[in-house]
Amino acid sequence: MAQPDAGTSLIIMGVSSTGKSVVGAQLATQLGAKFIDGDDLHPKANILKMASGQALNDDDRAPWLERIRDVVFSVEQKNEVAVVVCSALKRAYRDQIREGNGQVRFLHLHGDFELIAQRMQARKGHFMPLSLLENQYNTLELPGAEEADVTAIGVEVPLAQVVKRCVDAVR
Repeated sequence: MAQPDAGTSLIIMGVSSTGKSVVGAQLATQLGAKFIDGDDLHPKANILKMASGQALNDDDRAPWLERIRDVVFSVEQKNEVAVVVCSALKRAYRDQIREGNGQVRFLHLHGDFELIAQRMQARKGHFMPLSLLENQYNTLELPGAEEADVTAIGVEVPLAQVVKRCVDAVR
């Protein structure tokens, strides 16, 4: 299988419950890449805020996005390959991650609201409540043609097919 260039970070983006963590982990395994779940990089205050049903704002997300950007920078400097999970809902967030990083690509996992809401309701052990899903869809700025480093990946198919779509997109 063709491997991404050394120093590349693949950001698995999208709203909550699109399968970012599961797809990202499987993609990393298939590519022999490092896997980094961006949820683990949230400051404690953000986790507590989301767990209480409050949406994060841009100020809340700023230090988290800085951590993501720094991880991507580290991967590039060490000539590693990483799959990083990060919602990256707004263009400004994606731009912040791109800042100072030349080898970053985004795979945008997406599906319609009803499908993702069903998946979120079936989910166990996550701090993001269903009440915040609508906020995430409202916050999402769909990548346009000017963001050539973003590839859209539909999640309406079984997990194995979503991972295959990601592998094919990386090749």
